[in-house]
Amino acid sequence: MKLHAIVDDVSTAEQAVEGGATVIQLRLKDLPTPALVERGRPFRDLCARSGAAFVVNDDVEAASLLGAEGVHLGRSDTGAERALELRLMLGLSAASVEEATDAERRGATYIGAGPVWATPSKPDADPPLGLNGLAEICRAVATPVVAIGGIDATNAAGCIDAGAVGVAVIRAAADAQELRAAIDAAF
Repeated sequence: MKLHAIVDDVSTAEQAVEGGATVIQLRLKDLPTPALVERGRPFRDLCARSGAAFVVNDDVEAASLLGAEGVHLGRSDTGAERALELRLMLGLSAASVEEATDAERRGATYIGAGPVWATPSKPDADPPLGLNGLAEICRAVATPVVAIGGIDATNAAGCIDAGAVGVAVIRAAADAQELRAAIDAAF
């Protein structure tokens, strides 16, 4: 769970895996399930070859049909109960201690906490938590926390020091090798 690369193209996914990403999360917004399954096959195959866990964003049924290890659901997404029925690893997003404790109560395998910092990848994101807010979430739950939002090789270690077990990146996914080195140095 150290390094989640959130990707929408195979080339970036390959770079992330080569750099040491431990999770590849396929994020293709607004695709119907059949199209997501079709587009997701190369990502699934890459993860199977590399040993990285394969997670699908927002679509429990696509995750199941692709044979993914897990699904990540945002705060307004539904399907957590179905994901647990299917025995999928369940990631749930949280932007506060209250949301994190709710995610834990709902059976999350891991909690995606953030944004830690402002990020251009999600312009409508909540205000940044900062490292103090991330640390509060990490202390409040026993479920592993993965930090997200504005993270790169220069600040990833701070997230680990705050209590996160890993980080999730979108913009920095191609820089996985530098990120992985920074994370490993923090452990």
